[in-house]
This record gives sequence, structure tokens and C-alpha cells, in this order.
Amino acid sequence: MITVEKTRSVTFGCPSTRTANRAKLAVCVMPAAAESVPVLRRFARDVARRWAPSDAVDEALAVIVTELVGNSVRHSGGPDVAVLLAVTDATLTVQVQDTGQWRPRPAARRVSEDEVGDMACCGRGLRMVDAYATSCAVIVTRSGTRVAAELMLGAGEGQPLGGGVTGPC
Repeated sequence: MITVEKTRSVTFGCPSTRTANRAKLAVCVMPAAAESVPVLRRFARDVARRWAPSDAVDEALAVIVTELVGNSVRHSGGPDVAVLLAVTDATLTVQVQDTGQWRPRPAARRVSEDEVGDMACCGRGLRMVDAYATSCAVIVTRSGTRVAAELMLGAGEGQPLGGGVTGPC
């Protein structure tokens, strides 16, 4: 596991919300393996608790990192996955990046009569990310995939962090 944490002026954020700001940055790179998912989730939560101690941010971040790292592990075929966190006064941005070329999704599975009305076990993850994040973007290049999700800081109790709007994710 490789981790780095520092503070510097950067231009960072989801493509629609880029701003120049003094940001705290942290990154962790791990092998793209199932065992890395809880480790990267714990890394993200530990860093975020130092920077933005909020139960709402903590839960949202846990869901987002779990989903995005899990997707990378399952679908990218790349050797590693990186989680980058940046926090400014107003936002916490998490990026998950891999260097793989995403494999085609298997054919949709048929739902039995017993499962009708129950939620399927897969396929809703990016919708959950979108529900928690105020903005989300998926950037696919020849060198890999990067997903950036931004959380607003300072949401009051009972207020949602995210926009709850379907976006590019």
C-alpha cells in the first residue's frame, strides 16, 4: 500500500465544479483485489474524519468508495486501484482511478418470480453514488478509468449531502 498526504494549492474537483483552492490531498494505491476494498474504505474514512468530521460525510464516503473501488476490482482488469481524496472549505472530492480496460458487462440476468419485487444484488451502485454526491463524473481514457464524486461539507442534520439528481454517473 502506498499512501501520501499533503496540503497544497490545486485545481481539483469534478469537471463541472473545478475551482482553484487550497486543498488537502491524500492518495492510496492498492492492488485491484477484493481485499483492497475494505482497506481503501478505511483509509478514506480515516483521512476524511481528520479533515471533515461529520457522520453524514463519513457514511456517504464509505458508500461511494466501496462502490467505486468494488467496480474497479470487478470490471477493470487493471493491476491496481487508487483512491485520491481532496478537501477544501466547502467540498470533499473522492476520485477512484484504475489503469485497466473495462471488460464488457455480462448479459442481464433473468429475475425469477420469487425475486420479483426484491431488489437485485447488482446494478444500482452508481445510482447510489449519484444520490450521495453533489456531482459525479466518469472519465474513460486509453490509460484507464477515473470516477470523481464530490460531497458538500457542512450540510445540516437531516439535509442530504448529495443532489440526488441523475447525472453522468
